[in-house]
Amino acid sequence: QVQLLESGGGLVQPGGSLRLSCAASGSIFSINSMGWYRQAPGRQRELVATITSTGGTNYADSVKGRFTISRDNAKNTVNLQMNSLKPEDTADYYCRANILANGDMWWQIYWGQGTQVTVSG
Repeated sequence: QVQLLESGGGLVQPGGSLRLSCAASGSIFSINSMGWYRQAPGRQRELVATITSTGGTNYADSVKGRFTISRDNAKNTVNLQMNSLKPEDTADYYCRANILANGDMWWQIYWGQGTQVTVSG
């Protein structure tokens, strides 16, 4: 059983910072891409940032220059450092990972349960 567990959400004032973390656990053989997505009320889930196993990154235009994604392959974790937060960053943030579990033949996409980020002052 593979699980993703996020942490680090909360309430922050505009201009503030938060750091989200996500840890993958379970019977994991390998992890390919990892990333963060978000979903605001009444809107579709959207990509925030992704990172490959070799460190290649991709960001949504709306967060470039403010957010930084990183990962620790030894610990199966991915982090999202969010700076200069804006009210429009308010959303539920979800961790996503492409994982090959032990005993599986196919890579599968796993999602975390989400962590809420509210930017308000």
